Amino acid sequence: MIEVYRGSINTWECDEMGHMNVRFYVAKMMEGLAEFAHIVGLEYAFRSSGPSTLRPRDQHIRFIREVRAGEPFTMSACVLEVSDSSVLLYQQTNHMNGQPSASYRTWVDHIDVSTGFAFPWSDETRDRLAALMGEAPTACAPRSINLSVKPQATVALADADAAGAPVIGRGVVLPNQCDLAGAMLPEFFLGRVSDSIGHLLRPWRAQLAKQVESRGETVRMGGAVLEYRLVYRRWPRAGDRFVIRTGRGFQKEKTHSFVHWIMNPDTGEPWCTTEAVAVALNLETRKIMLATPEMMAALAQLAPDGLSI
Repeated sequence: MIEVYRGSINTWECDEMGHMNVRFYVAKMMEGLAEFAHIVGLEYAFRSSGPSTLRPRDQHIRFIREVRAGEPFTMSACVLEVSDSSVLLYQQTNHMNGQPSASYRTWVDHIDVSTGFAFPWSDETRDRLAALMGEAPTACAPRSINLSVKPQATVALADADAAGAPVIGRGVVLPNQCDLAGAMLPEFFLGRVSDSIGHLLRPWRAQLAKQVESRGETVRMGGAVLEYRLVYRRWPRAGDRFVIRTGRGFQKEKTHSFVHWIMNPDTGEPWCTTEAVAVALNLETRKIMLATPEMMAALAQLAPDGLSI
């Protein structure tokens, strides 16, 4: 693998849980992708004058170890697969001691900026991509999300209405959240879900904390995401609206998952569909809080079935 990033985590990139917020994992990934673009001869890909760019289409992220403010880390990358107009890119961030902190598997498309559609690599770029072929460490492989499941072909706001999926977030894309081509930066898809999930989970987490406190433990309630899959379907621009609708995934003693649809309320079309696997976390002990069968049942009542990635 080749190194594509070397830096540290800023305090303002961390959230109330004390570790780097998930949106900045995507921001770092994109910076690593920009460096990767230079390495394969696409040095114009992230410049305002560039005729083409690189955009993620289907992405899996596994959060392996926490990263906190001030911690230095590096990112390495290799190619897992190449098609005519896309590449399956593996990226991995590591702590200074070499332990992995996160892994990414991302299908990245070669996009014509003027049309928004993918188009073939040049022979030279394809040769450079082939020269960077490698293997992803098995220890960093996906765990709770099955990447063989194909994204749903058709996603519509009417389906979320029919399922009774609750609204957990809404807003408008701001100009400073867009890239040089005018499309919303990928980090804000995940960031908007992160900002909104409390509307779904906060009351449940508070109830879980009371159960733990009744056993004599000191609790400072929080949560952490273990894995994410994002299917980027359309790219909103400044002024576009979004609404987030949520469906139930699975509920287990330690982990749970939800499916989030980030939708365009004006057209009924999807911007992005996602699945997140998370845990309830006691911030005092940094340990996972186990849910009783009663609490698992309560969690299942927060959102309905019917939504898929």
